[in-house]
Amino acid sequence: MIVVGAGPAGSSAAYHLARQGHDVLLLEKSDFPREKVCGDGLTPRAVQQLHRMGIDTSGEGWHRNRGVRFFSGPASVEVDWPESTRFPGYGLTRSRHDFDDILARQAVRAGARLWTGARVTAPVVDRTGRVCGVEAVVGPEKRPVTCAAPVVVAADGVSARLAVALGVERDPRRPMATAVRRYYRSPAKHADPYLDVWSDLRARPGGPALPGYGWVFPMGDGRVNAGLGLVSGPGADSGDLRRLLDTWLGGLPAAWGLGDEENGEGPVRGAALPMGHNRRPHYTRGLVLVGDSGGMVSPWSGEGIPYAMESGEVAAEIVGDALARPDTAWRERVLHQYPREIHRRTGRYYRLGTVWAAMLTRPSAASFVSRQLFRSPATMRTMIRLLTNLTDDRGGDAVDRVLGTLVRAVPARTPRPSTPRTGTRRR
Repeated sequence: MIVVGAGPAGSSAAYHLARQGHDVLLLEKSDFPREKVCGDGLTPRAVQQLHRMGIDTSGEGWHRNRGVRFFSGPASVEVDWPESTRFPGYGLTRSRHDFDDILARQAVRAGARLWTGARVTAPVVDRTGRVCGVEAVVGPEKRPVTCAAPVVVAADGVSARLAVALGVERDPRRPMATAVRRYYRSPAKHADPYLDVWSDLRARPGGPALPGYGWVFPMGDGRVNAGLGLVSGPGADSGDLRRLLDTWLGGLPAAWGLGDEENGEGPVRGAALPMGHNRRPHYTRGLVLVGDSGGMVSPWSGEGIPYAMESGEVAAEIVGDALARPDTAWRERVLHQYPREIHRRTGRYYRLGTVWAAMLTRPSAASFVSRQLFRSPATMRTMIRLLTNLTDDRGGDAVDRVLGTLVRAVPARTPRPSTPRTGTRRR
């Protein structure tokens, strides 16, 4: 088995495949530790996935939080993570500088082989057009290698080079977002027990509300992660996010030190967020898409890590089942269950979230959400479950049942079948 990309999705897939006893090669273009643009906030859904990988989150570098503090104008509301039988009642923060390294090393402990400095350049396909391996250049000398495998898991991020090579294009109807972040030293905020989120973003005082939010996430090590994320789309004008970040941070309490350049650590970094399953099909001709390569960032919140790790685990379960089938026709039938299972888990939820994201690109709607919904404690205790997908369908309360019914009422859309395209290297 080959897994391309050692981010949360790829390491999760490699870990769970290796635990099944498969020979797994995990290819990563960078060396660890590495810089990665992220808010570093982990909701209880992400914490659950860490536990499923056997990651110990009790040691140094992990900062626990109780919930989210929502700000809108001068008002703020503190909402604790909901307690349930399905998810832990707490979240975490951990810098992506070493977070991915921790997950990749856990995959290695499970039996996977990790090659860093291995940049995959193209898929290799057989005479039928099916992926049977990848081409890569390895090490500082850029030595070309060909790696063969019956199935390739693509966890190569937002660029999705392997998927693009097979003709799997991004769906422009699904939302994209852009985020920027920077670390700041802040003795006043670094150990805060809540993640801070601002919904009322404006490029100028009195200007229209922008479709996104700002955050200040405590890291517990003397620093905070401060950033902004905006949805792109019709009616949305992201403008200069870096300039907006400076303006916004300058309006926060001076005691936090976030408007002071001397407290900044490293440059402002930005990244694109592919949301709402915006690249499909998630399986085609021997290639399985997980995480950002399949556009699996939540359109509700811009959260990607839990869905990346979940997709990696689901891919491992289904690929493992498929490889146990000696008959190639049955093997393919099993592999085609992967996009159906991803759709079953989050398809309706993401379709509803896509409507939410589109609504926020309208200034009047964004203003209403910020000034009405985000200022009501009762509303936000319900909304936090919807925004972060923390409903409990195994013995939850009345709120869980109502939200579950709402999501199930969204019309289903069958994942579209794969379509062949030539142009990749054949063997």
